[in-house]
Amino acid sequence: MTAIKVLVVDDSPTMRQLVSRVLDNDPEIDVVGSAKSAQQARELIKLLTPDVMTLDVEMPEMDGLSFLEKVMRLRPMPVVMVSTLTAKGTDTTIAALALGAVDCVVKPSADNPNSFDELPAKIKIAAKVKRRAPTVQAVVQTPKVSASYQPDGKVIGIGSSTGGVEALISVLTAFPANCPPTLITQHMPPVFTRNLATRLDKMCAPRVVEASIGAPLANGTVYIAPGGDLHLEVAGRTTFACALKPGGLINGHCPSVDRLFSSMARSLGPRAIGVLLTGMGRDGAQGLLDIHQAGGRTIAQDEASSIVYGMPKAAMELGAVDMQYSIARIGHAVIEATASRP
Repeated sequence: MTAIKVLVVDDSPTMRQLVSRVLDNDPEIDVVGSAKSAQQARELIKLLTPDVMTLDVEMPEMDGLSFLEKVMRLRPMPVVMVSTLTAKGTDTTIAALALGAVDCVVKPSADNPNSFDELPAKIKIAAKVKRRAPTVQAVVQTPKVSASYQPDGKVIGIGSSTGGVEALISVLTAFPANCPPTLITQHMPPVFTRNLATRLDKMCAPRVVEASIGAPLANGTVYIAPGGDLHLEVAGRTTFACALKPGGLINGHCPSVDRLFSSMARSLGPRAIGVLLTGMGRDGAQGLLDIHQAGGRTIAQDEASSIVYGMPKAAMELGAVDMQYSIARIGHAVIEATASRP
């Protein structure tokens, strides 16, 4: 099997060496070059035609975000962002994921010295992606929600992973300000989820917040599961609230989409709507089946518009999916399914 060709881009010689060493230790990956600037990276992309590029978010001359925008527009390719856990670093990474970066990995620190352990696996996932220009712009051209829309009392749950930031923007920018309560589990490290909520809040009509223990579910609010060691669930039988509960990794993840969806099936039954978006693995497939079997509505992203058709495919194979749509259609399909009928 041909090794995955990787270009490493970082202004720090030490970081370039560290990333290269970690990747070269994997026999399926070949670091074909490294660059200290966007200008040098541009020339090496033409010369080496890498399969995947790792990109630092903070660089001199042209920063990583500006360079990524040019790459996605002129020569779309899989990119994995290498980020610090600073406020600026995480915010820039969220912006990069919205622009089309496949995934991100956190630079090692005293608190997290082994963060690069997951880098080879993320490179391998990225190499399978057929990178295209970001889909976010397509949302602008879709029909607007009727001004008479009123939610019918249902609650929406959304699960996403690799490629999920792009997908979530596409879905949520189609939601009206008075959308049903919406809970989201996106596989993402701590701190990043807070920045994701802040960014989505600026872009979308509903209020978007990081979920907190006991927060009552309200129309017009979207709740993002905090990254870390707690699972987001729905609690209650007649009135509903966010719950954050321990439980370890499920399908390799915490928070887990399965935990969110299964709790919705228990608490909400036919009032639950589950939406499973792009992502590697099968987290959310069983939970979506739980919602389906409880009488709720289930929707999955189709293969053509998924960055990684893993989680939706697993749900399809279980028979958990009522309808499958392209990402440009899902937001409107959800709103149509939750509209109060006269």
